[in-house]
Amino acid sequence: MTYTIDRMLDGVTIEDAEARAREALANKGFGVLTEINVKETLKKKIGEDVAPYKILGACNPKLAHKAMSAEPKIGVMLPCNVILRQVENGTEVSAVDPIASMSAVDNPDLVGIATEVQRLLSEVVSDM
Repeated sequence: MTYTIDRMLDGVTIEDAEARAREALANKGFGVLTEINVKETLKKKIGEDVAPYKILGACNPKLAHKAMSAEPKIGVMLPCNVILRQVENGTEVSAVDPIASMSAVDNPDLVGIATEVQRLLSEVVSDM
């Protein structure tokens, strides 16, 4: 089972990919709650140089509320992460597949919510 929704943006810088990601997320009702610049963090904490890599923690408040109402501890699996990873030909975009991550939780009430979030995140990645 795959656990990400992926797309390669050929010839696109990570900065441009991030702007596209934020716009596409906003268009689907998501906000970015957290941002981790992995490149900067690894350099600062352990002195390692890696290619540009960012993690955007995205949240759709209405769907998050529905999920938390159905499963109060589901917050440990939120927000929905979207990664941007600079590679040789451009930027690779990957979003978490919520169906894969939520399959670890035995609650049938989450299936419809996870399916809706998967659809929206697939559209986000596609729209970039």
